Amino acid sequence: MLNVFTLANGRLFQEEIDKAAGLDQVQPVWVDLESPTEEEKSWIEKRFGLVIPSDAVDDDLEESARFYEEDNGELHIRSDFLIDAEDGPDGRPARNVRVAFILMNKVLFSVHGEDLPVFRLLRLRARRIPALIDDAKDVLLKLYDADAEYSADKLEGIYDSLEAVSARVLKQDVDDVMAGEALTAIAREEDLNGRIRRNVMDTRRALSFMMRSRMLNAEQFEEARQILRDIDSLDSHTAFLFDKINFLMDATVGFININQNKIIKIFSVASVALLPPTLIASIYGMNFKYMPELDWAAGYPFALGLMAASVAAPFIYFRRKGWLR
Repeated sequence: MLNVFTLANGRLFQEEIDKAAGLDQVQPVWVDLESPTEEEKSWIEKRFGLVIPSDAVDDDLEESARFYEEDNGELHIRSDFLIDAEDGPDGRPARNVRVAFILMNKVLFSVHGEDLPVFRLLRLRARRIPALIDDAKDVLLKLYDADAEYSADKLEGIYDSLEAVSARVLKQDVDDVMAGEALTAIAREEDLNGRIRRNVMDTRRALSFMMRSRMLNAEQFEEARQILRDIDSLDSHTAFLFDKINFLMDATVGFININQNKIIKIFSVASVALLPPTLIASIYGMNFKYMPELDWAAGYPFALGLMAASVAAPFIYFRRKGWLR
């Protein structure tokens, strides 16, 4: 899918291009390519003279290939953007999607494989807020700004989810089913928190590269610094969430161990209580010359009564000690 964005009266207008002739009629400030075909790449090459690398959105790029500038002035930036988990049984989990940015001749080109929430947020804001964007570098900065805000929103969601888990784990009797559900929820939030931390780290590196490359004017430079300060404020939140996740994980596993210990205690009490009647039965069976019922009429009742008493005595003792609770 090929979308071009033009500026008019300080607002960003989007137009979807489905043929090469459509590019000749626009002067875009931003060209967005979502899962572009080879034909769409050829349109870009013909219209703008830009050859999009085949490995633009590969995940195995070398670190040195994530931020660089070509001899002809092309500025290449590779950044990861977060997508939260989708609802429903068939929903995809949270993930980071690689986006390739190329800044050339005052036009920003972006290449990615999925539609991103950050991009939708910027498009919505740019249509509603006048004078939000002045040039292609503003588009890139506003994308990173929206990315930091999107990450902050997702951190708030993690707070809410962990509070719900805390209410279940710390204020109710936790059985194995509830503990399993809690561990699943905790693991899901831990994964999302880790992805957010990676995402903001990548955004920080991209902004630092833009500031070092001296491509920004004074106003844009100050805006980049403000975005970096916002990102720094998120680090303490992610660190706190990691600590809270570890605490809830340990508490949940502790409750699972308690439930298992209760089961083991039942078997331990039963085995100890059954030892005396087993001993009595063994002694009773070995110390009669003839069959007991022929030698002593009260043999069986006496042995059974003694065995019952030997079983009751340990249970009474354990109960008084509180070991049966």
